[in-house]
Amino acid sequence: MEGIINNWYMILVLIAALASAGVTVYRYFNLPSEAQLAKVREWLLWAVTEAEKELGGGTGKLKLRQVYDLFVTRFPWLAKVVSFDLFSSLVDDALEDMREMLKTNQAVKVLVNGEEERP
Repeated sequence: MEGIINNWYMILVLIAALASAGVTVYRYFNLPSEAQLAKVREWLLWAVTEAEKELGGGTGKLKLRQVYDLFVTRFPWLAKVVSFDLFSSLVDDALEDMREMLKTNQAVKVLVNGEEERP
C-alpha cells in the first residue's frame, strides 16, 4: 500500500497514457472507409452546388460554413472524427468537380445560375 501512495503520480501518468492510447485507437478504427468517403464526396458535390446556387460567387467562407453546418447535421458521427482541414480539402475537391460540371453541363448551369444562356 505504501508503494501505491509513494508513486501515485506515476500511476496517474500511466492511466492518462493508457486513456490517450485508447482514444487514439478508437479514433483510428472509427475512421471512415473509402466507400463511406465516396458517399460523402457525392453528398458534398450536392451541398456545394446548393451553396453556390443560394449564395452565389465571391462568398467562399460563407459557403464553406454553410456546407460544414449541413455536414455536421447530416453526418454527426463523421464530423467527430474528420478534421476541419480534411473536410476543407474535400470541399475544395467538390468545388472543382462542380466548376467542371458548370462548364460541361448546361442543366447544372441553369440550376445554379437560374437562367439559360442564349447562343
